[in-house]
Amino acid sequence: MIHFVNAKINIGLQIAGRRPDGYHNLRTLFYPVGLYAGTPANPVRFCDILEVTSPSGKDRPCLEVSFGGRALDCPPEKNLVTRAAELYMSRFAGPGFSARLYLEKHLPDGAGMGGGSADAAFTFTALARADRGDVWVRENRDVIASALLTLGADCPFFAYNRPMYAEGIGEELEEVPLDLSGMWLLAVKPGLHISTGEAFAGVAPREHGFDLRKLAGLPLQEWRDLAVNDFEQSLFPRYPGLRQIREELYAGGALYASLSGSGSVVYGIFSDRETAAGVADTIVENPTIQAAYLLML
Repeated sequence: MIHFVNAKINIGLQIAGRRPDGYHNLRTLFYPVGLYAGTPANPVRFCDILEVTSPSGKDRPCLEVSFGGRALDCPPEKNLVTRAAELYMSRFAGPGFSARLYLEKHLPDGAGMGGGSADAAFTFTALARADRGDVWVRENRDVIASALLTLGADCPFFAYNRPMYAEGIGEELEEVPLDLSGMWLLAVKPGLHISTGEAFAGVAPREHGFDLRKLAGLPLQEWRDLAVNDFEQSLFPRYPGLRQIREELYAGGALYASLSGSGSVVYGIFSDRETAAGVADTIVENPTIQAAYLLML
């Protein structure tokens, strides 16, 4: 069975305070992106490809994991796919269940789009579907999300993979009626990698007067001053090119533009494909830009 792994963007990201455990309390909206990548309407390749098959010639339960596509940024045994697979096999797998996993990596790393977290969540649910069936997965989303939290704060979102408001470290999730269907996303990836540690090192928690859940009832044109990503305060002065990308997106007609997560992707939401494509054609002429992805929402 083949699964196409999508990513996410953060719409607003408020850092509300530091926790006793050293983490930070956040408030953000997660929105899945890349759901239609590879279809005739949006043929751009923007997904990881996960294949689950049954090993042949094995006389006892086993797990095999292999990788292809873009090179991994860590040893395979520490990759979130391997860890998610081992978590499922050790805690949830039925007697005698075996699987062979192959992940072909295309989503960008260090982009703030949750590619690694999505790989982990899709791996876990793909194994569950192969082992227990679709009904079990649908009826146990909360159980799956709780298990995935042990792998990373963004992982639980991908157990649901629909628009969510998040608090805590990102694990306290609430569905929101936000629908961007018909819009187009231009995600711009410069040639730099921002680690989570670097992003948090320069951030200052503060009080926020706006509830991000209210965005669902507001026109996108009003989001600019309301849905602010707090990481921009520290990362834009350090990496002026990020601010420049955001300003180019707005100048080109984006209704809303922002850094996603802790970066380094800056995205813009456009009302139509033609406008977004025109901006993409201009932006990719900049030699500092690694890629620009035009995605149907």
